Amino acid sequence: MQKTMSCGVLLFAMPLLAHHSFEAEYDFNKQIKLTGTVTKMEWMNPHAHFYVDSKDESGAVTHWNFELGAIPVLLKQGWRKDSLKVGDQVSVEGFLAKDGTKGMANARRVLLPDGRRVFGGSSADTNANQ
Repeated sequence: MQKTMSCGVLLFAMPLLAHHSFEAEYDFNKQIKLTGTVTKMEWMNPHAHFYVDSKDESGAVTHWNFELGAIPVLLKQGWRKDSLKVGDQVSVEGFLAKDGTKGMANARRVLLPDGRRVFGGSSADTNANQ
């Protein structure tokens, strides 16, 4: 009985361990703004991600992994899994990883080259469309 109960508790806790709060991984004081090309979109729980290749002034490319909010929140804000497509040029505003991991950030705003906002989608808050 003890083994069965322990396994059940462990299985129940695993999804909770995968989910995290914004403050656990990202820093409101470390803002970033960059432009680049979308290379991939992942639409899965607990948070969606999209990937952007961005060149710095010297031409060096950084591969960025941008985390978004939870799927149900993104859907309410107008996101769809095909909202960003590979090859789209975007400007992204967000917050860097707290631990300094290069190429990791949480996206707050995504803009197209003509200035249209694609959507907001940060896991920092539920009012990301501002």
